[in-house]
Amino acid sequence: MTRRSAWAIAAAGLLATCLGPAPALADAIDGDWCSDDGRRLSIAGPAIVTPGGARMQGSYTRHSFLYTAPAGEPGGGEEVSMRLLSEILVQIRFGPDRPVQTWHRCTETTS
Repeated sequence: MTRRSAWAIAAAGLLATCLGPAPALADAIDGDWCSDDGRRLSIAGPAIVTPGGARMQGSYTRHSFLYTAPAGEPGGGEEVSMRLLSEILVQIRFGPDRPVQTWHRCTETTS
């Protein structure tokens, strides 16, 4: 190995150490989702925590989720449908006659 290639390998290792690992973005609807007005929901396979805090089961695929909104929450009794648009955006319809909303993956904040 030449001196130049040894320096190149060392520099690449140092750069990788400084930058750290890249965040893994999943191509699945699982995770925490936030609306622009502060509502949140969380999906883990067929389990969901709704914006009102109800823990329940729904119909899950990697790229979509369906559930019936529980009584006491807006749209109670209506079907809520979600479709993954990208790794960071999901489209949600709270009932058949309501407009489609676009939510984003929640970002963790620290104080």
